[in-house]
Amino acid sequence: MAEPVALYTDAVAEHLATRASCGLFDFSFMSHFEIAGQNARAVLDRLQTRNLAGLAPGRIAYTLLLRPDGTVFIDATVWCLGPERYWLFTGRRSDFAFVAQAAQGQGAALRDLSSANAVLALQGPESARVLERHLGAPPGVTYFGFRGATLAGLPVTVGRLGYSGELGYELVVPADAAPALWRTLAGDARECGFDAANTLRVESGYILFANELAQPVNPFELGLERLVSFDARAFAGSGALWELRWRGPARRLVGLAGFAPRDSASLAHRPRAKVTSRVRSPSLGGELALGFAQAEAAVAGTVVAISGIELARVCRLPFFDPGRVLPRRLE
Repeated sequence: MAEPVALYTDAVAEHLATRASCGLFDFSFMSHFEIAGQNARAVLDRLQTRNLAGLAPGRIAYTLLLRPDGTVFIDATVWCLGPERYWLFTGRRSDFAFVAQAAQGQGAALRDLSSANAVLALQGPESARVLERHLGAPPGVTYFGFRGATLAGLPVTVGRLGYSGELGYELVVPADAAPALWRTLAGDARECGFDAANTLRVESGYILFANELAQPVNPFELGLERLVSFDARAFAGSGALWELRWRGPARRLVGLAGFAPRDSASLAHRPRAKVTSRVRSPSLGGELALGFAQAEAAVAGTVVAISGIELARVCRLPFFDPGRVLPRRLE
């Protein structure tokens, strides 16, 4: 945002407030690109893994951007504003160069809106009520949908998404208006920082580009093959994916819990796993982690060796809300 508006001092309290009522987060670090013009869809078809033919205006698709070798460059969301206008959100503003390369010479206009707009997020079971209080009407947005609205006299785009694993909304607002909107919403929600967002997303089994994507990893290893449309489109990395699909993953993203130190003898014959994110869980207690286990060991209950000094138990993801029903609670 344009100015700091909160000091985050208690990540555990922020986490628990989000689970119990409503947390307010600043996600303005994200990139925000617009792709427009007659060939906008064609650019996106080359750039990402989903078939967007059925993505109607007002709908959002979660997707992946791949390197030529089929590994994941970044995960992203595509927002359809119309047949010739789309928004693309990723986790890094530096991703503009990657997107621009795909758009080059394709007859579509690409704009970087990252500095022009801010993204605030309301997350938690009370988030819809908080929004209704300020909108003067129910949010009226289904899961992975969005619409324009006026909130506290400001133009906003309200998208229904949730990195916390809870019912939640993301508010795209002009950057210069974001501090005022934050102060307005903070009267009805707990102000939260990234540490709280991180524990929430690990409990919910969501990846972070700086952690789970820090080393080359493909969609099958991430368990995100559902985001790949194997059709006639030739998108970046599609050729490599056919071979990876046939070969099958050598490792898989898993949940890990029950960490315990062991001597070297007890570790010697255990399958291996590498931790990518590790937190102490405010909701469930104890330490939880995301990491990659050898494919044959990626079964709930398997005991694996971590870094040669610990044992841990493989768990199904997500740890919290196993059926992922909370984000859809208004459907």
